[in-house]
Amino acid sequence: MTNDLIDLATKVGMALQARRLVLATAESCTGGGVSQAVTEIAGSTGWFECGFVTYSNASKTELLEVPAALIAQFGSVSEEVAGAMAEGALANSNADVALSTTGIAGPTGAVPGKPVGTVCFGWARGDTTYTERLVFQGDRAAVREQTVAHALRGLLRFIE
Repeated sequence: MTNDLIDLATKVGMALQARRLVLATAESCTGGGVSQAVTEIAGSTGWFECGFVTYSNASKTELLEVPAALIAQFGSVSEEVAGAMAEGALANSNADVALSTTGIAGPTGAVPGKPVGTVCFGWARGDTTYTERLVFQGDRAAVREQTVAHALRGLLRFIE
């Protein structure tokens, strides 16, 4: 875990605490990396509820209630699914805000229109959901690290 990620997770924790918000995560390509980053921070129990690691499509459907039809229509790496994952994390936890990551970290897995490094993000709070799609460069570890950092930065923007 880099110092930059720990600093970013600290800022997230301070922002959540100041707003009395509790976070849940729904992660696919990061495999729990966001949860790992936030739990590096002492006292995160006051603002972090839980993390869902839903790597398979079946787990997205079973644990987060992402409709199988949505995955079939748009693919698991899509803004639509990322948004549904964040909403599912909210619905299946006691959190106030949720974030999600789903992507192709590589080195294989690219499909037409979705190269390696494609990641979709979701942030949800109440009735508001925001999604984003980015393409990161680098090897698998670099894509995952950039994804964790962007998910946390996006959360800061989303709650401010």
